[in-house]
Amino acid sequence: MEWVRKLTGSIVGLDTAPLIYFVEEPPRYLHLVDPFFEAVERGEIEVVTSTVTLTEVLVHPYRQGNRILAERYSRILRNSKNLKTISVTTEIAAEAAQIRATHRLKTPDALQIATARLANATAFLTNDDRFASIPGMEIILLDRLKVL
Repeated sequence: MEWVRKLTGSIVGLDTAPLIYFVEEPPRYLHLVDPFFEAVERGEIEVVTSTVTLTEVLVHPYRQGNRILAERYSRILRNSKNLKTISVTTEIAAEAAQIRATHRLKTPDALQIATARLANATAFLTNDDRFASIPGMEIILLDRLKVL
């Protein structure tokens, strides 16, 4: 996929939804996220995400009592070579507050963008169009890719 090739050699911030699509494999998005995560696995793209992602992806498995799915998410976010899960620091929290004040994002979303910014990501993969107004970073919306 051309959009994935364009990201080669870059750092990409990762929102929660694309990871859920990759792990839980809904047919609607799998053809978009599989090539991306394959490129990450090959080391062509470096991905960063916040520990907020771990919190968000574990809610559904915990509610369903699905330990296997919870462990799969935990393993990916804690042990992947080219996917770094970054803890929220005071620097990230302050950046997130600035983003919230300027762009009116919710705290988890602001933390995701702040983490990506401070990790020098040049793009952010999401399926949430509330991120579209964030300047200084290419926002890649999966639903818009489906149209292309």
